[in-house]
Amino acid sequence: MELMDLSRLLAENSYPGRGIVIGKTPDGKKAAVAYFIMGRSQNSRNRVFEETPDGIRTRAFDPSKMEDPSLIIYHPVRRLGGWTVVTNGDQTDTVRDALAAGGSFEDALRTRTFEPDGPNWTPRISGLVALGEGDFSVKLSILKSADGNGEYAQRYFFDYPRLPAGEGRFLHTYRGDGSPIPSFEGEPERVAVAAPSAEAWARELWGSLNEDNKVSLYVEYLSLEDGDREAVILNKNA
Repeated sequence: MELMDLSRLLAENSYPGRGIVIGKTPDGKKAAVAYFIMGRSQNSRNRVFEETPDGIRTRAFDPSKMEDPSLIIYHPVRRLGGWTVVTNGDQTDTVRDALAAGGSFEDALRTRTFEPDGPNWTPRISGLVALGEGDFSVKLSILKSADGNGEYAQRYFFDYPRLPAGEGRFLHTYRGDGSPIPSFEGEPERVAVAAPSAEAWARELWGSLNEDNKVSLYVEYLSLEDGDREAVILNKNA
């Protein structure tokens, strides 16, 4: 699989929807995690990321304009011990609770399906970073409809015991804009992670996302040596 330029992928796609990137920094010393959200409706765009004790959550930027919180207010990132869970919906809590009870990422997500927003049937995408001895493993998943048929669910899981330095995997909800919006297809994309810091990577990714549709971005670099965390949040509704 070709190693792709993530900034170019984002710049060439006006609407990848929501996206998860998990990779390893160029020096091989940190795990790199990014999550972004985009929106076309006022309800979707009326959001910001804010930090919580164990990760981040979305909230309404202007509560008076919130129409339906059911699919847009959730915790995209939650941490539990050496695990970092990142998803595009409330399945973050499903995975975290399963791990806390001794269960698995896969079994937790087998209890869930795509979002009930036909005719788009937006996929649920999820990722897990599991710290190990001086390294980390990555799991990714996408739960989607069967070629736009909302009666059938398809669940895909991807397991990466290790990643090379300077590489990541990118999973997003949509292939691009449309009506209905076409779901992502295939394996997570293999992308380069070249930025030396979370701040630099965040600015690079933020500048590549479509100006009209981007809403919020979260980036963190996690040291494999001492667990030190560098985190950046960027919100269009600042």
